[in-house]
Amino acid sequence: MGFTDLPILSQIRGRLSWLDERQRVIAQNVANSDTPGYAARDLAAPTDFARALAQQNGAVRMSRTSAMHMAPATPQAGHFQSQSAPDSETTLDGNSVVVEEQMLKMAESRMAYDAAISLYQKSMQMLRMAARPPGRG
Repeated sequence: MGFTDLPILSQIRGRLSWLDERQRVIAQNVANSDTPGYAARDLAAPTDFARALAQQNGAVRMSRTSAMHMAPATPQAGHFQSQSAPDSETTLDGNSVVVEEQMLKMAESRMAYDAAISLYQKSMQMLRMAARPPGRG
């Protein structure tokens, strides 16, 4: 198992890919801010614990140790799906994109992206430090 196969790094890579896709969807919303009838879209936040477990590729599994336990749900194959997420206003031509709200979402995504990159870099630094021979600082 290589450094890049560690679950924490896989989770960070998954988060980065979700943020990248979200930025693409937001940019598409801004590009269509004058298109009549266009509804703003966004990605659902990846907070589903069962989905996160399913993306571990079998590294972590739930098990039933008693017949009284609920059976685990079958995992869904996941690519990111954008969904309709109209902003706070809809214009008379049916467009529901508010550029200011999209810019806030873009800034939020950028901050989360920076935090994930920082966590990835710190994790790699820790792994490099742990791999050094004793006595080398």
